[in-house]
Amino acid sequence: MKEDHQRILTRRTFLKEAIWGGCLAGLGGLVGLSWTRSTRSGTVWQIDPAKCIACGRCATHCVLQPSAVRCVHDFKMCGYCRICFGFFDPQPFAINEGAENQLCPTGALKRRFVEDPYYEYTVDEGLCIGCGRCVKGCNAFGNGSLKLQVKQDICAHCNNCSIAEVCPSGAFNRIPKAQAYLWGMER
Repeated sequence: MKEDHQRILTRRTFLKEAIWGGCLAGLGGLVGLSWTRSTRSGTVWQIDPAKCIACGRCATHCVLQPSAVRCVHDFKMCGYCRICFGFFDPQPFAINEGAENQLCPTGALKRRFVEDPYYEYTVDEGLCIGCGRCVKGCNAFGNGSLKLQVKQDICAHCNNCSIAEVCPSGAFNRIPKAQAYLWGMER
């Protein structure tokens, strides 16, 4: 009798694990199908910099944390200014790199002295959360060389992008995968 009980438990355990494994395989298939559909069309999600208002929703509504959206820098447009309003608060307490003077909450925008009066600003994409504070400052007081873009190597390629659904300016669009980035950045 004890052997029969053990066999029943073993069968139950086997069936339970088989059903659980089947559910996981099915879920994996759905995720794969969704990704295949989004990339099969030959398009990817991207932000149109001309429409982006740097509202901050890219940082909070992406299914990935941190977001797949990052600030990128168009060096061809940059003026290498002493005071970059993408880096500094519009009314800094002082012209130094102190955290109280910086717009970026994570310190992702880096400032490096080149020669008087020029500084180079670069984005540490590993620290960037896609909040858009630097982009908003650069567009308001600078030349607009900082932009938000969906980093395709990070993006989950959702069929229905959760950021696109909440974007107030309609800046999220599908573009050809071969183009992948808007405004001609070299990556």
